[in-house]
Amino acid sequence: MEILAESHSQKKKSRRLLLFPLPLEGHMNPMLHLAKILYSEGFSITILHTNFNSPNPSDHPYFTFCSIPEGLSETEAATYDEDVIATVSAMNVRCADPFRDCLANLLSGDLKEPVACLITDAVWDFIGAVAASFKLPWIALPTSNISSFLFCDAYPYLRDKGYMATKDSLLNEAVPELPLLEVEDVPELPPLSIKDMPEIETGNPDDFFHLIANMFNKPKSSSGMIWNSFEELEDAALLKCHEVFRVRQFVIGPSHKYFQVPSSSSLISQDKNSISWLDKQEPNSVLYISFGSTGMINEADFLEIAWGLANSKQPFLWVIRPGSVLGSEWLEHLPNEFYHMAPERGCIVKWAPQLEVLAHPATGGFWTHCGWNSTLESISEGVPLICWPFFGDQKINARYATDVWKIGIHLEHKLERGEIEKAIKRLMVGTEGKEIRERIMCLKEKVDICLNKGGSSYQSLHSLVSYILSF
Repeated sequence: MEILAESHSQKKKSRRLLLFPLPLEGHMNPMLHLAKILYSEGFSITILHTNFNSPNPSDHPYFTFCSIPEGLSETEAATYDEDVIATVSAMNVRCADPFRDCLANLLSGDLKEPVACLITDAVWDFIGAVAASFKLPWIALPTSNISSFLFCDAYPYLRDKGYMATKDSLLNEAVPELPLLEVEDVPELPPLSIKDMPEIETGNPDDFFHLIANMFNKPKSSSGMIWNSFEELEDAALLKCHEVFRVRQFVIGPSHKYFQVPSSSSLISQDKNSISWLDKQEPNSVLYISFGSTGMINEADFLEIAWGLANSKQPFLWVIRPGSVLGSEWLEHLPNEFYHMAPERGCIVKWAPQLEVLAHPATGGFWTHCGWNSTLESISEGVPLICWPFFGDQKINARYATDVWKIGIHLEHKLERGEIEKAIKRLMVGTEGKEIRERIMCLKEKVDICLNKGGSSYQSLHSLVSYILSF
């Protein structure tokens, strides 16, 4: 953080920015990374946050923090991952007035610097109206990539055409390993198929529809949009984005790569023992497995994963988040035989410092749920993927990773230990894996170039800074 402090003092802009993240791990991290970047550019930073899943101020000593009540009961807060859509929809209703009050207090208070603008997660749907009432410029930060965000534009049309109903019928087929057929393609959105249509289990599907519609339409009235991606990866999607949104676009990612020391804002305690274990492994030998902060798996899939790992005979670092296996606190479902088959070459932790793991020379592959943060972090370190998406934009990310960027292997049929074993060997020791590694290393080189002076993200960040100072 001393580098941040020195940079801030050298570039101090005497302007304050207010940032308001959505209180979920995958949304909090890119917002706090952005906050650090903008602080290093000389802005003072205030983080507005809910009491639920609040960040730890001691991890960010150069920021000011202001909390607001989000209105969730203890039960709702404790079980939010059972229906994330219901939780987010509730917060969008209950946070609006407390947020307005908090903003009023900040703007009428004794802030040392004038507030230049408000930067918020695109999922908050009340921000535009509140910001307009204070005549405060507002910039949206979608935490997906550009390609999957643009799906939101087509979602109402696809829903009206019956694609989502067709998808439901396919998923309920008696033969779940049914291969992708040409008839399942979605011609309006190549390369997507019906099975790639985003979904999140919720008690009220209309909530999901309204959330997507608002997330896409509300930023059209914003002062701009910031993307945690890079132009060389999504140039076609960016062109389309300029057509759809008549506001300024700033593609500044990967945001976590702006600092030499890996910078994490994880809401979950990390087990650093995984790094010392990696230190003992051969280069590019370890498969890292992590399915994110909200993914849940059943016991049957958990056992297939375990036996697939054991039978592959490849070293692995496996993150098993407590409570993420249904009906289990942690490792109760793992059979004793598993420990006998993989005693030395496996390491299991509750949560890992992912940025450090992916940057470690021993890490040779990443079996991921394909959340955008994880996908971009893997691209940034040149680590090839095994893609097993759960819900939402993860399915679109997986399709792009395997069929467009060609940097991963897709586990898209029924999860079975033999298929898992084959996929691991294909990625880690096969010819196909070598070709995938070469392609993702080319993207890694493009990441390094875009962040350096004169690169696309470097220039976009400086355009963003100038734009904010123009308010």
